[in-house]
Amino acid sequence: MTQVLMPKATAVWLIDNTGLSFEQIGAFCGLHPLEVQGIADGEVAIGIVGQDPIANGQLTAEEIKRCEDDTTANLKMAKSDIPQPLTRTKGPRYTPVSKRQDKPDAVAWLIRHHPELSDAQISRLIGTTKQTIAAIRDRSHWNTANLRPRDPVLLGLCTQTDLNAAILKARKAAGKPATLDPLPGEHAEEAPEPMQQPLEDQGQSSRWGDLSALFPTKN
Repeated sequence: MTQVLMPKATAVWLIDNTGLSFEQIGAFCGLHPLEVQGIADGEVAIGIVGQDPIANGQLTAEEIKRCEDDTTANLKMAKSDIPQPLTRTKGPRYTPVSKRQDKPDAVAWLIRHHPELSDAQISRLIGTTKQTIAAIRDRSHWNTANLRPRDPVLLGLCTQTDLNAAILKARKAAGKPATLDPLPGEHAEEAPEPMQQPLEDQGQSSRWGDLSALFPTKN
């Protein structure tokens, strides 16, 4: 059944203006009968003004009368000619304009740290196109020089739960251990550069240069 507009306000009106039972009102408004009873007792929805479901086209007076005469019947919402908004079930989630510029950085991070993810998975996680992902992979993206790989979870572009699920699915499909731990050979740290030898230990290479010519040693 279609969701009732302002369910608690509708319940307040039905309690005050009809002889419907708490169960009937709760079933129509999506509320527990005890919550409806709390509204009737003034313990719940205090200060909420009742909303007439007949005036806004959600119920008809005939339907209310039918259910008042039969306490086992449930209210049926009136058919409306007003187009209802469609629920989006697929496709990338909406990303605020302020965060869209962070998408290439997030893609670069995923490519670097989770190469097992497919372009389709990255596209769903970040909400970007496969063309953009391919350009970042082959370094033909127009802003490649300025990309800074950053964690998409910290950027707010996806949740850690969604990222973990994608990683496990990708590793399972590739025949790798379905674990979130780094796999052997991944994320290897670069060997640290050797420390520069102190100037005083570099023989004659000091900040004063070679002074042996000014102070010859005695034989």
